[in-house]
Amino acid sequence: MNASILRVIRPLSHFNYRIWAIGALVSNIGTWVQRTAQDWLVLTELTHHSASAVGTVMALQFGPQFLLLPWTGVAADRCNKRHLLMATQAIMGALALMLGILTVTGIIRLWEVYIFAALFGCAAAFDAPVRQTFVAELVGDAELPAAVGVNSMSFNAARMIGPAVCGIVIASIGTGWAFLTNGASFLAVLGSLALLRVSELHPHARSRHGKGAFVEGLRYVWARPDLKAILAMLFLIGTFGLNFPIFTATMAVKVFHANAREYGLLSSIMAVGTVVGSFLSAGSGEARFRALMTGTLVFGTGCTLAALAPSYWLFAITLTIIGVATLLFTSTTNSVMQLTTEPFMRGRVMALRVGIALGGAPIGAPFVGWVADSFGPRWALGVGALSGFAAAMIGWLTLRKLDLQPRGMPERTPGDTPPHPPQATAARAEQNP
Repeated sequence: MNASILRVIRPLSHFNYRIWAIGALVSNIGTWVQRTAQDWLVLTELTHHSASAVGTVMALQFGPQFLLLPWTGVAADRCNKRHLLMATQAIMGALALMLGILTVTGIIRLWEVYIFAALFGCAAAFDAPVRQTFVAELVGDAELPAAVGVNSMSFNAARMIGPAVCGIVIASIGTGWAFLTNGASFLAVLGSLALLRVSELHPHARSRHGKGAFVEGLRYVWARPDLKAILAMLFLIGTFGLNFPIFTATMAVKVFHANAREYGLLSSIMAVGTVVGSFLSAGSGEARFRALMTGTLVFGTGCTLAALAPSYWLFAITLTIIGVATLLFTSTTNSVMQLTTEPFMRGRVMALRVGIALGGAPIGAPFVGWVADSFGPRWALGVGALSGFAAAMIGWLTLRKLDLQPRGMPERTPGDTPPHPPQATAARAEQNP
């Protein structure tokens, strides 16, 4: 236990990482305030409990992650990561403030929310891969798994706080102020980026490839059976399983007839599970394919139990199970894919990861919303459960095909390239998701 705690806090010994973590925590709280407010605004104020409308917002917000893949990963590999992050964070902060002003003044319309969701999605598409690969520059490769876990703990601590704060803000002063709160929170992360000690960063060599750089990234992944399996699992879970705005909103409003505070509380309760999963991920000190398998199975089981939950509080308990499973799965895919990929290729590989995990929303979110509207929220959760079990099957078949036994990652020092070329690493896919 002591060793796990030491692994968790080790990244915080770096000044740059501490500053980044503080700014990111404040900004993440604001992000979860906005996400919760946006779903509530669409579901209860701009429509009459339309899960399909919530699904459309999700599709527009996450669709750019996939559509912009040819540019987002290349930008992460070629640009100065700190400067690119400052630009994307400033754009998202400005969009949040504009959405808040429109909502506070009472002139917001559903089609305007759709436009803002798409614009947020475009900015986030460039932000996500560079933000994930920037962590390695803050702490170095040797401490990357622990740093990814701490990042997840911060993100999900914010996920625990943000929705509860949002429920209070909506009930007290209105939905628009939740968006304004998020806009102001971006000042924290922009400030942290400005305060970083540039001389203490661990920059990786940037890609100098221009034309064909994205295709090069696709070929790299195609030569890696382990990465292909992980991306397939991410597609299933991301497309049909990670539709929590639809799951929690429709169950809260349509099944349990909850108010704004109770709806916000559900998201916070789920975040308790994700914080636990973050700690387990950070404390393990390594990334293993077996953790992926466990995460997908528990995710499927948790969604099944949630679909069958007879009461509000039992449903809330199942959300903690789903939270643990989701975090173990997503955190492990992050660490594994980064640590088994050459540094100059990481931006493109991580852009593929984000694009496939979130880019399926234009398919999955409207479909899950239609299922919730047509057959009920419990059946929508059943779709999520099937995605978890199907992802677990892909993982099991991959391990069987490669005839591997799960094991931890090989020792590496900061700046090292992977110990095996892509083909050899593919034959040892068990190292990381």
